[in-house]
Amino acid sequence: MILAGGSGLRAGGEMPKQFRLLLGIPLLWWSVRAFHEEDPATHITLVIHPGYRALWQHLWSELPDADRQIPVRIVDGGADRPSSVANGISGIEGDVGIYVAIHDGARPLVSPDMIRRGWDSIIRKGRVCCVPCVPVTDSLRRLMGDGSVAVKRSDFVAVQTPQLVTIYPYRMALQKARGKLGSYTDDASLMEAAGFGINLYDGDPENIKVTNPADFAVAEALLRRSCGIPCR
Repeated sequence: MILAGGSGLRAGGEMPKQFRLLLGIPLLWWSVRAFHEEDPATHITLVIHPGYRALWQHLWSELPDADRQIPVRIVDGGADRPSSVANGISGIEGDVGIYVAIHDGARPLVSPDMIRRGWDSIIRKGRVCCVPCVPVTDSLRRLMGDGSVAVKRSDFVAVQTPQLVTIYPYRMALQKARGKLGSYTDDASLMEAAGFGINLYDGDPENIKVTNPADFAVAEALLRRSCGIPCR
């Protein structure tokens, strides 16, 4: 499930960042390509703000022929991230043996290898919720009143997506959090609040989240390198 339901305006431009083109392809579609490449049998759901359905249909119509052959289900986004995920899983029948990878559409550099590590963590190792993380490289300080204090960065990791869940426990977590879904910023925090354990797997430092205008230039450079396209 690729989440692209936000307004995405912090990154600048005239349209939400998830729809802006990177090397001629909508930003969110790079993630679709990665999941399909990892396993063409994977069922892919795009969660999109209902106000941008027409825009997406136009962008989709201009994709290369091979991309338009990738089957994708489109679902309306909700008021917050957990609500969007709830909308996405509402059309999935059954509770047994179903695993969902939930990925931010603003992370176009996710690789098939990283996706494979996530599936391996939750399916082969029998986990309930698996989250990719990378070491923190910046020095950190904790704010305390009017001051701050240094903390050990080795005690922290940075969290990425895709975050993988087993569908039945995730549905239970959604039920427990009903009425306060907006307070959870990711799937791991929702599952943790419901009492489920969180397992970590290796993320990728290049799996950046495009948030600010300068991130587009970084993402484009990384994509050019991974696709073997010379920089201009």
